[in-house]
Amino acid sequence: MEIYLIRHTSVDVPPHTCYGQTDVPLKDSFQEEAEVVSRKIKDLMFDGVYTSPLSRCVHLANYCGYSSALRDDRLMEMNFGEWEMKHYDEIRDPRLQEWYKDFMHVTVPGGESFKDQYKRVAEFLDELRVLPYERVALFAHGGVLICAQVYAGVVPFEEAFSSLTPYGGIVRINL
Repeated sequence: MEIYLIRHTSVDVPPHTCYGQTDVPLKDSFQEEAEVVSRKIKDLMFDGVYTSPLSRCVHLANYCGYSSALRDDRLMEMNFGEWEMKHYDEIRDPRLQEWYKDFMHVTVPGGESFKDQYKRVAEFLDELRVLPYERVALFAHGGVLICAQVYAGVVPFEEAFSSLTPYGGIVRINL
């Protein structure tokens, strides 16, 4: 099964803001960015199309012609709990340094760890891989794309965050 992992376009939040699962607006450049994505996938036929329920992914799926994309909460970005919508420099929680050292296992207060996010994305992919699809599109977030690449064996856990796909980027994996 071929899976096209499609990251949402640029968000309109200040740089270095921890926005995670907050439903944030898109930049004014959405139409131009979305057009680039749409052109890249326009000739592909997908058996299944899924999206995160957050508007930044739904808008891109809609723009690309997939208004009936199935929404799945497991495709949401990492839950940053108490740190959501805070600038990283403003987070006074001493656990932030622990998280920087071991984001893989340290759970964000009121949120999740990278392993938690990986577990829910892997559960989604486990279910997807037994369906009779040949080519699937997933409109999702940077963290979800990383998890899917780790799941597919393309990226090792240790190098996860050095493999962040840019806004509007597309990565193809095989399961």
